[in-house]
Amino acid sequence: SGPTGRTYVGITPNLQARLAAHNGDRPGGARATRAHRPWAFGAVHGPYPDRGLASRAEACLKRRRGHARLAWVAEGDDRWRPDQWPLPLTDD
Repeated sequence: SGPTGRTYVGITPNLQARLAAHNGDRPGGARATRAHRPWAFGAVHGPYPDRGLASRAEACLKRRRGHARLAWVAEGDDRWRPDQWPLPLTDD
């Protein structure tokens, strides 16, 4: 979220629809995002070939906080590239 510096991590097959839901432009969106609108993409990672791999990446990112989440994606960690699958179980 812009001025607050908050981050939100989630998975979706439709980025634009999910962002619209979080911003209240359409039904849905996580309750945790309602108070900190408007939201914008800080980083997008993927696509992944299946929901299981997307969930593993999501879990890894959720263990980090704030700007560390954005930095993890920006680092381009090779472990999450498609040619490095199967993915590790931890982010070590």
